[in-house]
Formats: sequence, C-alpha cells, structure tokens
Amino acid sequence: MRIINLNGSSDIGASAWFVEIEDHRLLLDAGIHPKREGRDALPLFESIKEESLDAIAISHCHHDHVGSLPVALRYFPKAHVLMSELSYFLVERVLHNSVNVMIRQREELGIKEYPLYSHTEVDDLAYLFQGYKYNREISWASFQKMRAGFPSPSLEFFDAGHSLGSAGIMVRGQRETIFYTGDVCFQDQTILKGARFEDVEADVLIMETTRGNRPTPPGFTREDEIERLAQAIERVLQRKGCILIPVFALGRTQEILALLALLMHSGRIRKQPVYIGGLGRVFTEIYDLESRRTHRQHTNLILTEALNLVVLERDQLEKMKLTGGRLFVLTAGMMSEKTAAHDLALRMIGDERQAVFFVGYADPDTPGGRLKAAQAGQTFLFSAGGGEVTRRCEVEDFDLTAHANREELVDFVGKVAPRAVLLGHGEPDSRQWIEDQIRSRYPKIKVIQPEPGKSVEV
Repeated sequence: MRIINLNGSSDIGASAWFVEIEDHRLLLDAGIHPKREGRDALPLFESIKEESLDAIAISHCHHDHVGSLPVALRYFPKAHVLMSELSYFLVERVLHNSVNVMIRQREELGIKEYPLYSHTEVDDLAYLFQGYKYNREISWASFQKMRAGFPSPSLEFFDAGHSLGSAGIMVRGQRETIFYTGDVCFQDQTILKGARFEDVEADVLIMETTRGNRPTPPGFTREDEIERLAQAIERVLQRKGCILIPVFALGRTQEILALLALLMHSGRIRKQPVYIGGLGRVFTEIYDLESRRTHRQHTNLILTEALNLVVLERDQLEKMKLTGGRLFVLTAGMMSEKTAAHDLALRMIGDERQAVFFVGYADPDTPGGRLKAAQAGQTFLFSAGGGEVTRRCEVEDFDLTAHANREELVDFVGKVAPRAVLLGHGEPDSRQWIEDQIRSRYPKIKVIQPEPGKSVEV
C-alpha cells in the first residue's frame, strides 16, 4: 500500500491523500488551505499528475476537504467522485460559494489567480458526483479495469458525526484495508449524534489530530458547557445587550440555532428574531429537509419553523441600532475582513453592553483569534481594515467543538488496532502528542507523520 500526504503544509490545510492499493489509485479529499491564497492554497496535485487515478472520495463538504475538487478533476478527468448521500446535497452549493468568494477576493485583494475555477466548470462537473448511503459497500475501480476483469477494491462511508454528511472512509482491497477518519466527532452535539465508528477495524489508519494540543479539563462535559453558554446568553439579554456568535456556515450555524430554538421553546429566553448569513440560511434549510435521513437528535426540530430567521444584509447591518438585546449568528467563524461578523464585531468591541461568544476554533492570526486573545481594556490590532480597537465588550469562549478530543482519538486507535497509523490534519504539536501517546500505549503499532508530497509504503 502506497500513501502520499498531499497537504503542502505542516498544519491544518488542504486535506488530500493519495492511496494506491492493489494497483488501484484513489484520492481521499481535495481541500483548499484556508490561510493561503491562489494556487499556493491547493494540495500537491502536481506531485501525482502522472498517476492514473480511478476515483476521488470526499469525506465532507468543508472547504479544507472539498474546496479544490474542480481543480483535482482537471488533473484526473476520468476519475468519478464518491461521497455520502448527504454530502451530495451540499457539494455544489459549497463549490459555487467558493467561486463567489474567490471572485470577491480577486476584486478586493487583487489576487489575479482567482477564481481557481468557475461556476460553469462546477456545473459541467456535477454529473461526476455520486452520493451513497452510509454503510453501503461499493466498488470504485475504473470502468475499464472492471470490464477487463480486475477485481475492484470496495469503499464504505461511516457516519463521522462532524457535520451533515461527514464520513469516515473504509477502503477494502483483496488483502488489505485502510480507514480514513476525515474529521470526526465522537460526542453527541445539539443536533448531530456522535460518530458511528464502533465496528471499524483496519490494517492502516489515516487519522485527524486537530485537538491533539488541547487537553480536556478534568470533569469537563459538553452538557455543562452548553449550560454555561445558555446562562451567558440570558445574562447579556437581561442587560439589553446584543450577542454575536461567529460561526461557520455549515455545521456550527445549525448547532447554535438548534440551541437557541430549545432555549426559546423552554422559555429561558424570549422568542425574537435571530439574524444569520445568507449561506447559513441555505445550509440550515438543507439540514431541515434532510432531518429524517440524518442520525440526529430532535428529528422534529425544523429550524426554519422554530425560529424567526432573518438574513442580515450589509446595508441593514450598517443602519441597525445595537439595542434591546439582539441575537446574531453570523457566518465567518474567524471574522475575516469583508464579512458581516467582522463588521458587526467592530461596532460591538468598544461597547461594554455587547458580547461576542466564540463556540469554535479561531486561528490566532485572524481578527477573531486576536479578539479572543485580547483582555478587557486592551487596545489591539483587530484587522488591517478595522485598525486598532480597545476591547470593552464581553468576550467568552465555549468549547463546543465538532472534533474528537485527543484522548478519544488515542482510544480509537486501540479499538481499530491497525499495524500503522498515519497522522495528519493537525498542528505539529498536536500530531506529536498523539504520536507519543500511541507509542506509549500501543508499542506494536507503527506511527508515521508523512512529509508533504513524500510517498510512504505501509
């Protein structure tokens, strides 16, 4: 079995793995690096351009896992694209949004390479996309190989519990198996239930390490963290302050909206409009439409019916008074410039009545990360466009991650019992902590941190 890590950086970047098993070749994910620009944000497709790729399998529809799919298909036009049934309903919308973002960045930032692909290209490629139910074993060899009598390896999607449609991917050959976790969450969230990886066994495991550098506090529970957030929301609304919760459009938005719906239904907070972004609204409608085909809690909770959702327009934001206790759940979890979350935060930061509540990761080098790190009364550079600001608003961080805790990942390795583990999708210190734990607890398992672009035989 030959594997190449195609993420060109040593951090959480453009997820993509090349796998050769029994003379068949598969690409696992085709992401784009969220902190790089232009072609520098792409996986190392050039390093495998001479390979004859049979298929591409997508773990889920976050940009760092699917954002370069049209570019990958330029390199490998004969490959068919496999994903979970629920991801199939999301993927075209995600890619079209990516085109819109790149066009805007070309205009605003002068990035001449953008867009890396067009709306027309996404439409023309869509016929290659195939969606499959979880736990259905399928063949993925090219049609020509199967017609010639070559036995095809199989592929099966396992519910990863991370976001709608997320999947771990099992690849079975005639003699060997490999399992790719993608991004995984083992705990139940407000809507989605945890991963269903109970029966996974494989010879080789490719595993994410996102939270390897974050220890779980003693006695921590997700339920207590949700209660802490609920109390914080009540506290700010009682003083007539507004609350901004910056989120990613797919996954975090719907989880937070579900929490707000439950709080309103129980009477803990009054029923009122919730202001969201346009893309968040699109994905929320898909969550609602697919509620009965999803392994989730609150199956009958239809967010677009339970809440008065208002898509916030830019001119509306500029004129709106920040009084009376308003709720904003806005796309751009890291508060990137030229987003509603960034512009609203600028208005709120200097006002002690207001609150910004983080419910997920914010890179330290982003406006959101800098706001999260700032102390009350501290003046700091929020962004190039926003300049220096003094933090007077309330800022809180709530650990409602959609990723597995590091202790859960190490336990999972023991259950899978592979002969080798390849670690990726994490900062260097995250990967190292998990490697050290695996070597200590499971000394017979080989641990590999593959260098970008380097072929590894396992």
